Amino acid sequence: MGTRGREIVGTDVEQLLAQLNSALADEWLAYYQYWVGAKVVKGPMRGAVAGELIEHAGDELRHAEMLADRIIQLGGAPLLSPQVWYEATGCGYDAPEDPAVPAVLAQNIAGEQCAIGAYQKLLDEVRGKDEVTFAMIAAILADEVEHEEDLQAFVEDLAMIK
Repeated sequence: MGTRGREIVGTDVEQLLAQLNSALADEWLAYYQYWVGAKVVKGPMRGAVAGELIEHAGDELRHAEMLADRIIQLGGAPLLSPQVWYEATGCGYDAPEDPAVPAVLAQNIAGEQCAIGAYQKLLDEVRGKDEVTFAMIAAILADEVEHEEDLQAFVEDLAMIK
């Protein structure tokens, strides 16, 4: 990282790197949860739900790339092995063992709600201290809020066809 770029970070960089790596683990696990959920989901509105899950998976992968780039900018290393994702994750992974549309939606809504809380906490911690990370996390948080809304709209739609 550039010397001046590191100097403008007004917080403990090592602690921030750990938090960003935790978010990176969450994004990789969320990516896979969405991707595999889209492959196995069954039931009413399956096609529309699978399409939405694939779209969200792409967003999570983009978030992972943003986080990895910022970690490198700060002089750290992104998590180098999938084995450590479970150790670093804050939100975990919920395998879609029940492939029914309502179950898959519920587990992904829970994941988004966890992500929203985690990113809001991170925003609060870097506000006024690291504007570059703040802007990146704010953009990711906006996506996560939109994802929750999208998934909850499917739940509402399903309730109307019963």
